Amino acid sequence: MSKVMVGMSGGVDSSVAAKLLLDSGYDVTGVTLKLFANEDIRDTETRTCCALSDVEDARAVAYKLGFDHLVFNFKEDFREHVIKNFVDSYLAGFTPNPCIECNRHIKFDKMLRRAQELGFDYIATGHYALREFDSKTGRYTLRRPKDRSKDQTYVLYNLTQYQLERTLFPLAGYEKTQVREIAQASGLINSRKPDSQDICFVPDGKYAEFIKDNINDEIKPGNFVDTNGSVIGTHKGLIYYTVGQRKGLGTAFGKPMFVVDKDKKTNTVVLGSNDELFTRELVADDINMVSVEKPEYGMRVTAKARYNQKDEPAVLYPMDDGTLKVVFDKPQRAVTRGQAVVFYDGDLVIGGGTII
Repeated sequence: MSKVMVGMSGGVDSSVAAKLLLDSGYDVTGVTLKLFANEDIRDTETRTCCALSDVEDARAVAYKLGFDHLVFNFKEDFREHVIKNFVDSYLAGFTPNPCIECNRHIKFDKMLRRAQELGFDYIATGHYALREFDSKTGRYTLRRPKDRSKDQTYVLYNLTQYQLERTLFPLAGYEKTQVREIAQASGLINSRKPDSQDICFVPDGKYAEFIKDNINDEIKPGNFVDTNGSVIGTHKGLIYYTVGQRKGLGTAFGKPMFVVDKDKKTNTVVLGSNDELFTRELVADDINMVSVEKPEYGMRVTAKARYNQKDEPAVLYPMDDGTLKVVFDKPQRAVTRGQAVVFYDGDLVIGGGTII
């Protein structure tokens, strides 16, 4: 009987994932990762994952279903690889995706290594994604799940072949409504629990205030400039703005103005019209390929540069310096440095990288 360690956030998805594995004959142990103390976050009332109450919910589900439950303290690793990266990226003028970094460094690295140390064959999570083995290529693949509205492959593109080989995604073939029905029929206390929202360690959404709380230096104001470089106002600090933003600029310009870019070197925020937010090209680095070992020059894919964005036709051009140029067939709005761009062939995840 294969042993599997299931990452349990206290939510309905990971709880049902554990039940499905149990019903399939796996030897299941649940684990909840303690990633921060409640006093480290700004608002404990907002619905988030990884709070103290979530540990109790996960433990209650494990008790109900009859398997062991553990808690691992990964706070130090989470602060180093996720929170510090989040803060440093914003200070550098980027807009990071901490869920991707958490998956990369904590759930599918730190947790997997701990599972192997304890003699488990697999880890599993409640992510909506399909993992398969392609016998023709000899590679593990990642595909979109049955419930496309819950597709989480965008935040999983960084998974390596080693990690995919040892990871299970039990919810791949289920709709979210089915998952809640299974939880309710099984008498799980979290069957109607709302999905987590926002970034777990900034549940009130006040990213700039969180960053200020986690640095020693003061945030310096600078100039708003237009796309020609002319100064048109003063901003209160790069961390308060992200590409595509219109509200909260604090200055009236007589016409709608949007954040088009941020420049750390000059401490300027570039403003422009909505039309100036569109671009056909981007460059990505820190590339991870999933279905193929490396991308071909001129490879046709669909790609998306934001989690909630629809993927659009594009072409990949590997560069000599290891970066990847992505050219879309049609201009894309608000392409943002620090976000991920992920490539697809239908339901198949080709790979992805970080926009620079």
